[in-house]
Amino acid sequence: MTRQPLHVAIDIHADLDRVWELTQDTDAHARWDLRFSAIRPVEELGSGGYRFRYERRLGLLTLAGTGTSLGERHARDGSRTSALRFVADSRLSPLGAGRGYWRYTPTAHGVTFTTGYDYRPGWGRLLDALVLRRVIGWMTAWSFDRLRIWAETGVEPERWPLRSVLAVWRPDRPRAARCRRDPGRGARTSPATLDRLEAP
Repeated sequence: MTRQPLHVAIDIHADLDRVWELTQDTDAHARWDLRFSAIRPVEELGSGGYRFRYERRLGLLTLAGTGTSLGERHARDGSRTSALRFVADSRLSPLGAGRGYWRYTPTAHGVTFTTGYDYRPGWGRLLDALVLRRVIGWMTAWSFDRLRIWAETGVEPERWPLRSVLAVWRPDRPRAARCRRDPGRGARTSPATLDRLEAP
């Protein structure tokens, strides 16, 4: 069974520097991204990036791992990119080793924020294809809309815990459906920084 990389994109009506700040600051990142409970930088890399530790707390269970990240601010077309590699510590993690990127593309009204990533399934390919990859894709998209709300309105992500998904009467709540899941061929091209990024 062939794995399909995950792609998510959203248009954010906010300044590019603001979106960069909320996504590159590890404390801010862990606040809006449902996939993480904590992210802690641990070492600067010679390439200009850094190594970090991440956690996702699930009740009494904490899944953890190590990653490396490298951002690029000065592309000729005004866009920015951030490359990522990661590996889980525990065999209990549904995500094994993986890699991906963020792309920040300026628009007339702000920025299009795009991600593309893939990982080795930790719980087997069949379960990943049937269930987990869909869930992780949804988590990514829902988190991107929570980020959009924060960047555009200043409403902090803690206003929207996961249980707010059930608040169907609130049109201002985060919704994964606001994201595009196939952002287009050009947006799916990995940045060159990903190829030279150090392993976790």
